[in-house]
Amino acid sequence: MENISGKTLPKIWFFDMEGTLLQKDFALDNGKVAPSAWTVLAKLISEECYIEEELSKDRWNSGKYSGYLDWMTDTIRIQQKHGLKKWHIDEVVKIAKLHDGAHELVKAIKATSAKIVLISGGIKPLADKVQRELKIDHAFSACEYFFDESGNLEFYNLLPTDNEGKVSFMLQIANEYGVKPSECVFIGDGKNDISLAKSVGISIAFNAQVELCQVATFSIKQKKGQENLADIKRLIFSSDSF
Repeated sequence: MENISGKTLPKIWFFDMEGTLLQKDFALDNGKVAPSAWTVLAKLISEECYIEEELSKDRWNSGKYSGYLDWMTDTIRIQQKHGLKKWHIDEVVKIAKLHDGAHELVKAIKATSAKIVLISGGIKPLADKVQRELKIDHAFSACEYFFDESGNLEFYNLLPTDNEGKVSFMLQIANEYGVKPSECVFIGDGKNDISLAKSVGISIAFNAQVELCQVATFSIKQKKGQENLADIKRLIFSSDSF
């Protein structure tokens, strides 16, 4: 596999979460948007919730929402309508698994003193799990739920951390560290990552939707069930660097 050995290594690594650091459910990949915990959660709540959530994807793709916050607000309305409880969120977090090679890649990145940042359009409990397990420096996610003692949704906090919004969070972190976007790398898997992929020096499409592959600097394609982030280490670093 081609690598960029000999060139200046990235100073900040930005990662998408679901489908990139976390394994995705290919059975839920219908091409509308990248498979995510939003769909897993809807399926867990009920089949009716899943069907309605799928319709929200159609509305998003046809431009019916004013922005990502509007779409998430409607998604939460759908979840509440069909009986969202805290245990649903807990179960989604419980079953989430890191891709093979995640710890190996993070270890290699940390050996260069680079920073690692997670920017996800997903839910905060998942981002918390990934950040804790991989010791990621910074993590931004789109939705934080607040439940009462009975496990009912009491309130929520939303952040526009998807699509074009990912770029704004990248720029904020890069500015904090005095790093140029051209000195950063991004790894993702969805067409919602296109804007961020175009805004950094190196972008890697990891088993990604075709739209992201078309704009990324590099594209890694692996067989289903054999996804391994160690291939990114081999791509960016020389084979004898670590």
